[in-house]
Amino acid sequence: MLSYVWPIALVVLSNTIYQICSKSVPGDLNPFASLTVTYLVGALASVVLYHVFNRGGSFAKEFGRLNWAPFVLGFVVVGLEVGFIFAYRAGWQVSAAAVVQSGFLAISLLLVGTLFYHEPLTSSKIIGIALCIVGLIFINR
Repeated sequence: MLSYVWPIALVVLSNTIYQICSKSVPGDLNPFASLTVTYLVGALASVVLYHVFNRGGSFAKEFGRLNWAPFVLGFVVVGLEVGFIFAYRAGWQVSAAAVVQSGFLAISLLLVGTLFYHEPLTSSKIIGIALCIVGLIFINR
């Protein structure tokens, strides 16, 4: 059970801190300068954690296993980061921005899961989409 729950708990904790940090980036700081520092710290943390959890591992072997996904993910993460920074600068509340994007994301991923990964679109998922839409309407009032 713990192996099922802890990753989601980590995502929720990290995303909460992430939203606080994104909202706290100074308004007069170029967001790409901020992201440069962010990614340098992230790269250093990744190298350290790689060595902590993979003693004796080889970066060369790992790099040989790469496909397109990490490269595209790098660009996509920049889009996520700068999107939230600009959303907060545009006046979005921290209590609404992430919730609104999560609602739309949930709908989008249900469609992606159905169309590209052949995951079943059940009646409970359709009801979930409807509830997401209703929730988005209430949050944005």
